[in-house]
Amino acid sequence: MATLDQGNGHSGWSSDVATVTLGLDGTVTGWSEGARRLLGHHAPEAVGRPAADLLLDAGAPEASGLSLAGSGEWTGTATLRHRDGHRVEVTLHAQPSLGGDGTAQAFVVAVTPAPAGAERDHSMGEWAFDQASIALSTHTARSGVWRRNAVAQGGQPTGTAAPGLAPGDTARERYAPAPADAGFLQCVRRVAEEGTAIRYECLAPEPSCAPGATAAPTAPFSSAGHRAWVIELWPVRDPGTGEVVGVGTAAFDSSDQHAARQRLALLQEAGARVGTTLNVTRTAQELADLAVPQLADFVSVDLLDSVLRGEEPVPGPVDADVVLRRVAHQSAAEGVPEAAIDLGTMDTYPPFSPPARCLADGKPVLSGAADPDFARWLAGHETRTARNEAYGFHSLMATPLRARGITLGVAVFARINGSPPFEPDDLLLAEELAGRAAVGVDNARRYTRERTNALTLQRSLLPRDLPRQAAVEVAYRYLPAGTGAGVGGDWFDVVPLSGTRVALVVGDVVGHGIHASATMGRLRTAVRTLADVDLPPDELLTHLDDLVTHLSTDKQDIAPDEPYVVSGEIGATCLYAVYDPVSRVCTFASAGHVPPVVLLPDGTAHIVELTPGPLLGIGGLPFECTELELPEGSLLAFCTDGLVEARDRDVGAGLDRLREALTGPVSSLEATCDTILKALLPASPADDVALLLARTRALHADQVAAWSLPSDPAIVADARAQATRQLTAWGLEEAAFVTELVVSELVTNAIRYGAVPIGLRLIRDRTLICEVSDASNTAPHLRRARTYDEGGRGLHMVAQLTQGWGTRQTALGKTIWAEQSLPAG
Repeated sequence: MATLDQGNGHSGWSSDVATVTLGLDGTVTGWSEGARRLLGHHAPEAVGRPAADLLLDAGAPEASGLSLAGSGEWTGTATLRHRDGHRVEVTLHAQPSLGGDGTAQAFVVAVTPAPAGAERDHSMGEWAFDQASIALSTHTARSGVWRRNAVAQGGQPTGTAAPGLAPGDTARERYAPAPADAGFLQCVRRVAEEGTAIRYECLAPEPSCAPGATAAPTAPFSSAGHRAWVIELWPVRDPGTGEVVGVGTAAFDSSDQHAARQRLALLQEAGARVGTTLNVTRTAQELADLAVPQLADFVSVDLLDSVLRGEEPVPGPVDADVVLRRVAHQSAAEGVPEAAIDLGTMDTYPPFSPPARCLADGKPVLSGAADPDFARWLAGHETRTARNEAYGFHSLMATPLRARGITLGVAVFARINGSPPFEPDDLLLAEELAGRAAVGVDNARRYTRERTNALTLQRSLLPRDLPRQAAVEVAYRYLPAGTGAGVGGDWFDVVPLSGTRVALVVGDVVGHGIHASATMGRLRTAVRTLADVDLPPDELLTHLDDLVTHLSTDKQDIAPDEPYVVSGEIGATCLYAVYDPVSRVCTFASAGHVPPVVLLPDGTAHIVELTPGPLLGIGGLPFECTELELPEGSLLAFCTDGLVEARDRDVGAGLDRLREALTGPVSSLEATCDTILKALLPASPADDVALLLARTRALHADQVAAWSLPSDPAIVADARAQATRQLTAWGLEEAAFVTELVVSELVTNAIRYGAVPIGLRLIRDRTLICEVSDASNTAPHLRRARTYDEGGRGLHMVAQLTQGWGTRQTALGKTIWAEQSLPAG
């Protein structure tokens, strides 16, 4: 091919253009005089030889465009070698010489010298590539040859060869850039095929690692052993054709940024994993689990014993010599074999030990094998010495757990043989993790204290031992909520009443916390007081409703930032039942409470259908009684909604399950309680649970004697006589004297101040009870008789001679009763 010189005004060849003819196999078949002038080679020296051997500079991968594949025209640049050895920068323009069939028979290449200064400019590019401070490399797509600068060579310790090359080849053009793992090579192929730039990130061993060696496991926040790389890959195109002829790469060491991101990720993870519960020990274990193996090989958490009890530790740093309890530890090895102290065990840290120093100063401590105090501390404990010999503790961080100015304990992070030592950045991370964990531990400690106080208050308000009585056999269970909802206002009680009757009570104050427990205590006290007055169940709930209404408006004891648990609309629920063993009738009244379940002696169980009443605290609505006659041996089950209601079931379904649990075979009421709780409750109930079981008893005809009396004073003597005869039949002659006085006084008062009908009843149970009833609602009362008064001393004598006396209102009037102990034997 020739280039016409247009500058001289006539046709001719330009003296600046050299022409070379190449065969399809790359052999020089023609050599012009211009080629001789440009490169110094004579035609006999060049023709017949491969162009690559004759023309290419030994330091260059190849002359751009000298690949003869295809039959198209192409243009490129190259650095050629002059006969005397100096470099010649040229521009190549090749066109195929076509045969009759249109196929390329040869190539005619026009070689034009580069403009003045181009050689130095090209050298500058080469120098910049070789001397760059970042790892640069190029990959030729067709030949698969790599070229790397000095940094890229130092960053690739293993010398991974491109595909098709033998491992161990030392030619620097034939090594892949660091790091050349499978993912990186896949990205290279993708860039070459798709022609789009890609960013690739990876971790690679340090250049100091020997080829084929396995790096020791390291914490991700340390740069020792491994480096993080960000590699930019882009397509290299032929300027003339736009074809992708190779791939360029630039690798940036991002180890510091990678470590920073990892630290931030761990801190973010700590926010989600540490402090998930209000349990001191669990929170400490969450810190240990988080830090291993991401930060340390072994982590332990020791706390002051007062923290575990929920008590307030002394503000400020702890004294240098301190006793702590191990509450949590974790290890990268299964079973935590590095631990020298067992969980739950106390340990004393000497003043010079890293944990004691950090507690004394209130600042984290970074220590290691080079610290004399570190070695002295390990040597002073036999078990620690053995663990150190086995695992090689060489780097340690001790960080105080402090929150709200209070020191709670210490967290120790350690690394063993095979891991790099901790760095100052690791100490900052450990301090941040310990600070977050300390807040969680302190929250759990404060919750433990408040919950303990609330439970103490609640248990002090609940009955410890139920009173002895003959009407029913009872068993009960009370379980506080197992979640963070706080203690509630569930309560129950058994109140002995006159005439061997008994009141069975169960209630629930809406809400949780101290106020709910306090309100529960006030309601329980009110119920006992009203029960002593012997009010019917519906009247008792009416008075209790008034009390809750007053409590809801009395906010003098409420802090401004603490919502009161009883509102004006909803206060509490209550179920009040009175069982009479003489008539075997149980009278119920409900204030919005869960109905009871009864198990009859024949084995059938059903829910007691009650007339529903309003919740306590609404006010203005009536309560109604429901009476149910029960065979002797019937079992009543009273409970709060925490037992029968859950997220996955309503109260009705829960009552059905309670009914089913009652019908199962059990040996005792205590066993029945356990069976019910196991059948209906999860391991950690979401609400307080109160369960009260009562098996009814009955007083038979031989234990009760009753007489109807006319309103005649003369009948008093006959009443005394009948009572004496009944006591003789019961074998209670020793009680006759007192009983006669009581009968005489009470019957006389009924005739004098009461109205017919008048009745006398004696009941023999654990005590001897004398009852006189009449149709008047006027209740007697004690008064002090003056010296010359003829009356007013009867009730005073009754009170002095008996165990107790009282009066209760009935549907027909009133009943006055007196109770005395049975004679010994």
